[in-house]
Amino acid sequence: MIALARFLGLAATLLLAACDGGPASPREEKREAHTGFPAADRPVATIVSARWSNEESRDRLNEAGQVMSLAGIKPGMTVADIGAGEGYYTIRLAQRVGDKGRVVAEDIVPDVRDALATRVVRERLNNVSVRLGLPADPRLPEASFDRVLMVHMYHEIESPYEFLWRLRPSLTPDGQVIVVDADRATENHGTPPELLKCEFAAVGYRLVAMRPMPSAGGYLAIFATEGERPEPSAIRACRTGKTATPAAMTGSGSE
Repeated sequence: MIALARFLGLAATLLLAACDGGPASPREEKREAHTGFPAADRPVATIVSARWSNEESRDRLNEAGQVMSLAGIKPGMTVADIGAGEGYYTIRLAQRVGDKGRVVAEDIVPDVRDALATRVVRERLNNVSVRLGLPADPRLPEASFDRVLMVHMYHEIESPYEFLWRLRPSLTPDGQVIVVDADRATENHGTPPELLKCEFAAVGYRLVAMRPMPSAGGYLAIFATEGERPEPSAIRACRTGKTATPAAMTGSGSE
């Protein structure tokens, strides 16, 4: 009984270490509250499942391996997995970045976050921490991430301009955002590529590369920041459609 109690106590301690969902840091608490972000001119897909497909079938297509290689993810990097769900990418990212790297897995559903934290502990992934984000704010530490992955979840973001605006400061100077999605309407759980490029451009990101990704059910796009982060009131929403372009922006802010 004593041994069992010690084991349960250790498991609880490890779970708390993996699940970084406590109070915000002083830096996070000091973030200025902004209003005036434009609403997305498109439907938003509902969150129907934490699972896009079973992990065995995805591995047979080498989905994660291809995405990580195209994203340039290497040992020692710090990577964020946004909308991590059950952790398909989280687990494989942890293996790719190795002991000297770091993976932060974020989800906005508390039960999903907790289940992933339990998996992280069970699989002894000491280079992974799990956080609870907000629908319009990933709540990531500043200047920390070489890569941020958003796989089959961008179409579920209700406030993409605010989300991307708040994501920008978390990137390192050479950091990149990797989006994997399907080329279909957002209400059908995809994002048309031209609309994706337009929404990122509206918040000051430039497209680095975009290519088909059949193994992941659609395409892969890579973005980097460009120029200064615009003031929320200067961001113009993209109209849906293949010719979507943001209106000219005025004013600027700091990272």
